[in-house]
Order: sequence, then C-alpha cells, then structure tokens
Amino acid sequence: MKFKLLMGLALTAMPLSAAVAQTMNAETFHKRATKLKDKGPLALFSRGEIKALMREGQAAGKRAREQRLAALKAGARPRYCPPEGPVAISSDEFTERLARISADERAKIDMTEATIRILAGKFPCKAG
Repeated sequence: MKFKLLMGLALTAMPLSAAVAQTMNAETFHKRATKLKDKGPLALFSRGEIKALMREGQAAGKRAREQRLAALKAGARPRYCPPEGPVAISSDEFTERLARISADERAKIDMTEATIRILAGKFPCKAG
C-alpha cells in the first residue's frame, strides 16, 4: 500500500494550521512509518496512525520550507533548492531516504532536520 506523506503541500505556499506541532524525533517517526508500511493492505485500518504521520511530515515540511525561505531572505545559501512549482515526495521515497540516515543520527534529530537532509539529497543546490 502506498500513501502520500504529502510533503508537497508543506513545500508549496499552502498554509498549515499553527496548531500542528512536531512531537517526535526522526527515529520514532521512522519506526512508526516502517511498522505501518509492514502492515501492507491492513494499514488501511490504521487511519489514525496514517493521519498522525502525515501531520508530522507536513509540519516538518512546513518548517523546512520556512527555514529555506528565511535563509534566502537573509541572503544565505539554503540547504536545499527545490525546482519551481509544487514538489511532492512519495511515502516510499521519503522513508527510503530517512532510512539512509543512521538510527543513531535519527535519534538525535527532529523531523524538520531529517526532512531538510532528505530534501538536500533530492534537491541539492548548485554551486555558485
């Protein structure tokens, strides 16, 4: 089963509620997402968990975008450079890239930092 983390929503100009707050680190997110993915089609019965992970991913994407825009506004080089227009990343690609970050490192970082690292790998900024 595939479900979208809908990172694209957070990376575009679409606003999210200020009430959405991050509550888990990257390792916790990874474990929960992996457990959900391992359920296969039965994951459809875990709508609450899907929604919680989507909210967390969207909040992380929103904060990553805010940090990128703040860096640009300050004249600094952002850590990732997405193409113009809406950007989306599938849950499979996101969890695959998240898994490339070591478990020790995931335990030390929040989902915003993990998302920035994932996006920096997918959308590196050109030198210069």
